[in-house]
Amino acid sequence: MKKPGKRSSKAKREAAPRQLPQSFYDAVYRLVRDIPRGRVMTYGQIAAVLGVPRAARAVGFAMRMSTNRRVPWQRVVNHRGGISARGEVDRPVLQRVMLEKEGVKFNAAECCDLRVYRWEPTDPEQYVYADNPDLPF
Repeated sequence: MKKPGKRSSKAKREAAPRQLPQSFYDAVYRLVRDIPRGRVMTYGQIAAVLGVPRAARAVGFAMRMSTNRRVPWQRVVNHRGGISARGEVDRPVLQRVMLEKEGVKFNAAECCDLRVYRWEPTDPEQYVYADNPDLPF
């Protein structure tokens, strides 16, 4: 019988993201630092460029964990070109303001036009990280 107040191991796994190798986060930050002002990339696009297309959520965790001011986290948007709030109040507003200062325009659906603002690295091979066998995805 389960003790009161104890969470099941499944609930624990779902509550906390798996620990990723720090070098994965470093690979994400390196790519994000190269996104030019006024341009954006999506979480999934970053994961695909890194060679791990199923790691979009891990890219999101990396962005949330970053404390380095040199990582322009505001330039990473969701697959529609929108800002992912995830229960936060101030950060989405700040992200939009920062992007608008860089010249990114948002439509009535609060998305930027990815055909206009999406950045594609000219040499994506330099960012590939998929060779790491320790990745959990």
